[in-house]
Amino acid sequence: MHMNSAPHLLAEDRPEYERILDDALRHAHDRPDLAAVGERLNAVQLRTMALDATELITSTAATEYENYVQAREELRGSAEGEDQDGGSGIARPHQSGAGIGAVVTVLAPVLAGTAAFIFLLAGYLLRLLDPPPSFASTMVSAGWFFAAVTAAAILAAAVGLLITALRNGPDSQPVDDDEDELPEDVARAREAWRHALLERGILPFLRDALADPEAGPAARTPLPSANRIPKVGYSRPDFASPDDGPAAGPRPTFTSPDFTSPDFGGPEHELD
Repeated sequence: MHMNSAPHLLAEDRPEYERILDDALRHAHDRPDLAAVGERLNAVQLRTMALDATELITSTAATEYENYVQAREELRGSAEGEDQDGGSGIARPHQSGAGIGAVVTVLAPVLAGTAAFIFLLAGYLLRLLDPPPSFASTMVSAGWFFAAVTAAAILAAAVGLLITALRNGPDSQPVDDDEDELPEDVARAREAWRHALLERGILPFLRDALADPEAGPAARTPLPSANRIPKVGYSRPDFASPDDGPAAGPRPTFTSPDFTSPDFGGPEHELD
C-alpha cells in the first residue's frame, strides 16, 4: 500500500490516539512546559480542542504512521496467506460448527441425567409395591449407573471447555492488541509513530494552546491556517443601539378631518 499524501487516522487507531492524549494530560503537571494546565484551560477543555484538531495533530507524524500502517497491513496479508495450502492459492476447507465431540460433550450429561432420574424414580416407586417386582432393583441399579455417567460427563465437559479456552484464547485476539505478540518490525513502527505523535504533535499543541491568550472559550472562529490552535466557543452578538443607526426621516403626520354641520335654512328655504 502506497500513500502519496499524509494518511488520515484510521478508525481502529483513533482509540490509541486518545489514549496517548489522555496520558499526556494525566501527567501534564510532571512537565514544566505544561504546568499551567488548570489555570486558564483545564484538561477537559484541552482534550476537546485536541480532539477537534485530530487531523492537524496526526499530520505531524504522517511518515511514521504510514510506515506503521504498511507494516501492519503486510503482517495481516501474510497471516491470510498462511491460511492457504502452502501458498498455492487453494484455501483449506473452512471448518465451522461445533463438531461431533462438542455435541456429545454437551448432550451426554443431559441424556444421562434424564435417564438416571427416570430409572431411579420408577425403581423406588416399584419397591413400594407389596410384593415389589423383581426388576425394581435392576431399575434402581441402572438409575445409579446413569447418575455416575452424568457426573463423569459433567467433569469431562468442564475439562474440555477449559482446554479449549486455553488453546483458542490467545489466537482470538487481534494481531496488534498485544505488543508482545507483534513482530519486531511492526512493534518498532508502532512505537515510532507513538513517540512522534506525542513529541511532535500532542505536546506542542498543548503548549501552544496554553501559551495563546486567545485560545479558549472566548474565541469564536478558528485562527488562520498558520496558527495550529483551534478555537472553541462563541462570542456574544454585538447589538447596536437605535442611536447608532441612520438618521430617522420625517415622520408622516395626520390631521383629523374637519367636519361641519349641514347648513339647514328655515321654512322659507324650499327646495326647488
